[in-house]
Amino acid sequence: MNGVKHGYIDRATGEMVREDLLANSLISAMYSPLLEKAPLLTRLASSRYVSRVLGYLNYDNMLSSRATGMLQFLRRSRIQVSEFVGDISQYDTARKIFERQIRYWICRPMPGDPRAVLCPADARVFVGSMDRCSGLYIKHKFFSFTELLGEGSHWQRLFSGGDYAVFRLTPEKYHYTHAPVSGRVLQIYSVDGRYHPCNPHATVQLVTPVSKNRRVVTVLDTDCLDGSQLGYVAMIEVVALMVGRIDQRYSEARYDNPRNVEAGMFLKAGAPKALFRPGSSTVVLLFQPNRVRFAGDLVDNQRRGGIQNRFSLALGEPLMETDIAVRSLLAVPWEEQSC
Repeated sequence: MNGVKHGYIDRATGEMVREDLLANSLISAMYSPLLEKAPLLTRLASSRYVSRVLGYLNYDNMLSSRATGMLQFLRRSRIQVSEFVGDISQYDTARKIFERQIRYWICRPMPGDPRAVLCPADARVFVGSMDRCSGLYIKHKFFSFTELLGEGSHWQRLFSGGDYAVFRLTPEKYHYTHAPVSGRVLQIYSVDGRYHPCNPHATVQLVTPVSKNRRVVTVLDTDCLDGSQLGYVAMIEVVALMVGRIDQRYSEARYDNPRNVEAGMFLKAGAPKALFRPGSSTVVLLFQPNRVRFAGDLVDNQRRGGIQNRFSLALGEPLMETDIAVRSLLAVPWEEQSC
């Protein structure tokens, strides 16, 4: 598996792109099933302490981030500095680049349909269903639904058999999340867990890693006044290796007057919601059954074969991610046709 390349589809061009996986050899070794002490290494690597140390070395110290290859990786990633808010000269560390704000109101336009579900992050996405009779059912490799919302969560009943989307944020991405729908916050809570990386090799070797990592769950009621009218929607923000925390920083206008997200607040679709601290990370959206229909290009891309991909190899069927932009179209209401 270590020698297998990992590709994804660029949504804008429809072309396959090979992903440059950061620290792939090291992560592959730590999560190798062939190593006698692999479980011990895995537990050590996913601890809060190791995550903090690696985060400092890669993002907070100019000399060490150069030594670890982080600065070189960011340069190779062709980050669009023209999107940055403020003076470019101020972005003088890897952390500042990672936590950058962008002029999303210009460079990340939203679809015109006010009921459209928006992508919550710049990320690589795949979509699926927990309904075995659906054409989007995927084996439970990426998360355990009963664990994802927290053991004993009363929200499990509402989303059982529903649809989901998994967004994988790689280190070079813009790491603010944005509200995917408009709705009122019913509950926001944290679920404790580990700090496993979202590298594809670690994901396929470690069963259901998304539901093992520390995460923040936000449940929205969109059937309220001015809401998206899509039922209940859960947004799960998941930490990963070198991501120490998730700061809730909701802003109705640009990044002005950020507020902590609390129950009772109304979130507007497309507005900044939270900021991941450095590393890679994951966002999962859950929808109730028969409430949304995913965009057709995302579904078609996912089923494309003939491209080397670690997820496809592990599952024995095509599962291609699509590289998407935050605030772009993810899904439309069930009764509408996807674009």
